[in-house]
Amino acid sequence: EMLAALLASRPVVLHDRRADCVPYERALSWQRALHAERAAQLLPRGEQPARQLDDALILLQHPPTYTLGSTSTLSNVVDPAFDLVRTERGGEVTYHGPGQLVMYPLLNLRHYQQDIHWYMRSLEEVAIRTLGSLGLEGEREPGATGVWVGGAKACALGVKVSRWLTYHGLALNVCTEMEHWRGIVPCGLHGREVASVETLLASRGEAAVPRALLLDRAATEMLRHFGDVFGAELRAPTEDDLTLERHSISDSLSANTCLRL
Repeated sequence: EMLAALLASRPVVLHDRRADCVPYERALSWQRALHAERAAQLLPRGEQPARQLDDALILLQHPPTYTLGSTSTLSNVVDPAFDLVRTERGGEVTYHGPGQLVMYPLLNLRHYQQDIHWYMRSLEEVAIRTLGSLGLEGEREPGATGVWVGGAKACALGVKVSRWLTYHGLALNVCTEMEHWRGIVPCGLHGREVASVETLLASRGEAAVPRALLLDRAATEMLRHFGDVFGAELRAPTEDDLTLERHSISDSLSANTCLRL
């Protein structure tokens, strides 16, 4: 937070697709395209590109999908009921699906700290603060990645950093169908529970909140805390930003499988 206070607010293009279920592979292609655009602008030290692209942030949901990290084995895939996609991110197998908010920051860490450990802990901090805003106490666990509430994992992280440019990111279980996790050993952690904001609040006897309302509130809090933690000023996409978005995903939104707002 002290670092964020020292930084001038950096503009970050926000692609807020919180209500949309974007097929995983389409979202991955979109991230790769955004990453490639920014990598193409990297010049030798001291040189400046003619046009500096702002960092970007994508927020969305996915249809039910299992994903593997770059070094994951199939040993933690028990009974895959959904598509299985191998990616270049770190981490083990995980699940994405409706009711889970997935945040993909595309940041140039030269503008922040060139430190992947710092970046991972900062993403965890966004999740911890978001959970706090929803009335839950999130915490880190020594030697593990992600955020936990009462010993159950509520937020998973898996990132890729190439030339200090980030992609992939974090996934927060808000009102996810928890039985969909049964087909895998989440993050390769045997015997550990996965939880959602919805199930955690219910376990405390709190009155149920409509799923769409809970998801929308969580998304708003997540974006607010991202801005605070990273010293970012989230801005609306320009027409140029939207052109790549439309090319990447607009013809493939699967509205019927997603939790709509």
